[in-house]
Amino acid sequence: MTTARQVTDVVTEHGEGPFWDAAAGRLLVVDMLAGAVVAVTPAVSRYEVGRVAAAIRARAGGGYVLATERGFQLYTADFTPDGPPITAFDDPAIRMNDGGCDARGRFYCGTMAYDVTPGAGVLYRLDPDLSVHRVLTGVTISNGIQWSADGNHAYYNDTPTGRVDRYAFDPGTGTFGDRETLATIEPEHGQPDGMALDAEGGIWVALWQGGAIHRYASDGTLTARIAVPARQTTACAFDDGTTLFITTSREGLGNEAESGAGAVFAVDAGVAGARPYAFAG
Repeated sequence: MTTARQVTDVVTEHGEGPFWDAAAGRLLVVDMLAGAVVAVTPAVSRYEVGRVAAAIRARAGGGYVLATERGFQLYTADFTPDGPPITAFDDPAIRMNDGGCDARGRFYCGTMAYDVTPGAGVLYRLDPDLSVHRVLTGVTISNGIQWSADGNHAYYNDTPTGRVDRYAFDPGTGTFGDRETLATIEPEHGQPDGMALDAEGGIWVALWQGGAIHRYASDGTLTARIAVPARQTTACAFDDGTTLFITTSREGLGNEAESGAGAVFAVDAGVAGARPYAFAG
């Protein structure tokens, strides 16, 4: 089993949502509950953006879209707000958690309750016209959303289920259909968190409390396991080659945190990542 190497100092308390910013040639991650976006390559830069920074993606015309505590915000390339905040909901007990863009440039981000109330979360969709729509309900901890190369399926993790799910997906309407279980992760191996896809259709899943990344083939077969020297492994993303970057968290660990918890790790996956999509708004 391959072990990922630590490539940064501790740069986050709760690192999440890695995203390769191809236009700037750098990796961005979120320090989610500190409300910051952190650029970690080639040098560390920190952008304070509010109470919660849940997920970030590029905009097709330049700049970024960020999922905030209870909605979305557009930014220019230098992280200046571009327009007013876009509110998705107003419940202070709920926050955004993880997201991604489909091939049509729609940005999805799901929620969870601060106290992890079962079923309190919703998966939202931000369309290019900046309208907000509810896509899935009854979610507990919304995580890890990606799309198959043909656009007809969405992969999705609701962390406490212990499953990696595959939904039928309608690319025209941005809606989810029937669900099937792609893979089940036994509790001793952790819980499914963030997710990345490779160019061969492989699904790379970060295992919270598992200190690992699993790769599954499109039929659900486990094909690789990467050890991560921080048990609160949160998410992963490819650069524009074969490097898989991995975020970790030290939240709640105190003196029990591993020395690298909160750092970014990396591994040569031996396969290129799938092409990421930008937000069309």
